[in-house]
Amino acid sequence: MQYSIGVEYALHCLVYLIDLPEGASIGIKELSAFQGVSETYLSKIFGKLSKVRIVSSVPGVKGGYRLAKSPDEITFWDVVEAVEGAKPIFQCRNIMDKSYLYRDQNSSACSSCTPSAACSINLVMLEAEENMRKFLQSKTLSWLNEELDRVLPEQSRADTRAYFNKIEQV
Repeated sequence: MQYSIGVEYALHCLVYLIDLPEGASIGIKELSAFQGVSETYLSKIFGKLSKVRIVSSVPGVKGGYRLAKSPDEITFWDVVEAVEGAKPIFQCRNIMDKSYLYRDQNSSACSSCTPSAACSINLVMLEAEENMRKFLQSKTLSWLNEELDRVLPEQSRADTRAYFNKIEQV
C-alpha cells in the first residue's frame, strides 16, 4: 500500500496556512513555488481539499486558499481521504467463492462445500485499515504544527513563516 505524494504535499501546504492572519490567503502559485511542485498538480490537490471543506478558496487577484476550519478539527485521515478518496484500501474480490469447489461443474459441485459467509482475509484487512484510520484521526494539523516546531530547526520554521508572511504583504 502506498499513498500518493499528494497527501504529503497537502499536509505540508496545510501547515503553512495555519499561521495566516485572519482573512488572509495563500495562492497556489506561491505554495507550488515553495514546494517545488507544479501549479497544476497542486491545484488538483487543493480542489479535492476544497470539495470536502478542509480549505476554502478566496477569489480575486490576491486570492488563494485558507483553512476552512480550525487546525484542531482537521485530521491526517481527513486529508488522506480527501486526496485519495474514501474507497477502502483492500478490495476483497471473494476469490474463495470462485474456486474449483464452488464453480458449477455441470451440477457436479461438491454438495458439502458452500461459499464462505465472510472472507476472513477481508475481515483482517478491514480491521487493520480501521486501526490505521483511528490512528490518523488522532493526529491533527495542530499536532503536526507543534511537532514541526519541536523537531525542525527554529530558523527553518521562522524562514518558512517569513516566506509566506512576505507574500501576504505584497
